[in-house]
Amino acid sequence: MHRITINGISTEADQNTTILAAATQMGIHIPTLCHLEGLSPTGACRVCVVEIEGAGHLAAACSTPVRDGMVIRTHSKRVREARTTVVELLLSEHEGDCQTCQRSSDCELRELARELRVLENRYTGEKPMTMIDASTPALYRDSGKCIKCRRCVEVCTGMQHVGALFPQYRGFDTTIGPAFSSSLDLAVCVQCGQCAAVCPVGAIIEQSHIEQVLSALEDPNKQVIVQTAPAIRAALGECFDLPPGTLVTGRMVSALRRLGFDAVFDTNFTADLTIMEEGTELLMRLRDKLLLKLPQVPLPMFTSCSPGWIQFAEYYYPELLANISTCKSPQQMFGAVAKTYYAQKLQIDPKDLVVVSIMPCTAKKYEAAREEMHSSGYRDVDYVLTTRELGDLIHLSGIDFIDLPDDTMDDPLGISTGAADIFANSGGVMEAALRTVYFITTGRSLPARDLHIEPLAGMEGVKTATVLLQDTVDAWKFLEGVQASVAVAHGLGNAAQLMDRITADPDEFLFVEIMSCPGGCIGGGGQPRFTTDAIRTARMAAIFAADEGKTLRESHTNPAVMQLYDEFLGSPLSSKSHHLLHTQYRKKQQS
Repeated sequence: MHRITINGISTEADQNTTILAAATQMGIHIPTLCHLEGLSPTGACRVCVVEIEGAGHLAAACSTPVRDGMVIRTHSKRVREARTTVVELLLSEHEGDCQTCQRSSDCELRELARELRVLENRYTGEKPMTMIDASTPALYRDSGKCIKCRRCVEVCTGMQHVGALFPQYRGFDTTIGPAFSSSLDLAVCVQCGQCAAVCPVGAIIEQSHIEQVLSALEDPNKQVIVQTAPAIRAALGECFDLPPGTLVTGRMVSALRRLGFDAVFDTNFTADLTIMEEGTELLMRLRDKLLLKLPQVPLPMFTSCSPGWIQFAEYYYPELLANISTCKSPQQMFGAVAKTYYAQKLQIDPKDLVVVSIMPCTAKKYEAAREEMHSSGYRDVDYVLTTRELGDLIHLSGIDFIDLPDDTMDDPLGISTGAADIFANSGGVMEAALRTVYFITTGRSLPARDLHIEPLAGMEGVKTATVLLQDTVDAWKFLEGVQASVAVAHGLGNAAQLMDRITADPDEFLFVEIMSCPGGCIGGGGQPRFTTDAIRTARMAAIFAADEGKTLRESHTNPAVMQLYDEFLGSPLSSKSHHLLHTQYRKKQQS
């Protein structure tokens, strides 16, 4: 331990602690525009500079480790002047009108300028060339607003291992973006939106569907319905200053009704449907391999709920695409069911039915646009709003969210089990699937504490567990005694490590869940900013509470899903199910 002094207060800090971390532990706020929790410090923005006694220059607090005897001043006159100059220089290059910028009320640069009392800009002159990039369905880039903090580079390369964004050129001409200053659609970008989630300004944001949704709601010839993903209910409250992890399901439904949606449904319904299809698919693959002894059965089977993960596999692991479940994501299953089964029940022409999704993920915008996702004869999901966009839409409509009464989802596509809720968390899809697979094979509920498989919960990047199948029913006797080894990864950097492990030993696991975002959907690229591990953990706890608060907690106990099979689909993996609810993926070419 090192004895240090910060602002006249003596304290101890571990030798690997940075000045920024030590000050934070003492409750001292040091501003920064580039620092990201859990990633290597870059010291790029120079906003976090501090004064160290005896040093000839100011040091970046985020990248400078403490040393024994160090005396530090974090807010001296010299430090304040240096920070003010840095912010003034950033503002001099920043091409953005705060009055019209989408991030004007959520801009770290603007907030920092207020904090430092930057009342006028002393530096005026040439600004860098601006490039607008609206080439992808999910993301919108405005290079004129970029402050070169490199956060997007750090998450894209350091956390996600995708590497779509790089700093290019030098000095005043430095730009951040795909190689050769090309557009994102020409780069290996999975559109996960983690860059937009950490951008301190409005340089990278989601492609907004708010105006399209408002137009549909105002069209008297359209029936507009909405589905809400499980992660939304644990994060939307943050848009209205509620603590992270506050469950706002009832108020969310009330808000959506007041916005004018004709019906409010739950993506959880098709999460339960996904488990029925995906669990059955896994069992069929195990039957083919273990009972029928068919060669080259693609195992382990990977989950297919995360569109960012799907694109990652298409780019980097095309040899394993057959291992990915053919099930569409719950979002896309909902769209297909809505424009067939639901439209028929209400005698609505599908061309007049508009399906809107509220998702925690920017990549869902891309997924909804994929050709292979249009199985109803129409575009199955018309528009996708992120959690942030829904918050903006509620504010725009003058709705007092905090004081709204609780309301409930509509039937039949609003009924769900607790297993569907946990889709929001890393490990949740796996746990939900194992609850049903275990029941199908043994006739009993999973013998885990409160149905939770504890090794699969939490924020560890790669998690594994084993479930023993014993006392199986007659139809599944060939699985008697099988140790079902499963693995879970969240964040594509962790996914890459797990995929390399599986490539080296394809027989280690039977079933693998991968989510592209840290923590799973609760940490999605469309969730309220700024997301830390503490916030992810709070959202996770809320989702588990939602699951535990339900009477029905296994997908096969959802009566509305069983009714859907009886009235329309027939059975899991039927020909109609295959047509509407399943797809296959192909290798993507790198530009």
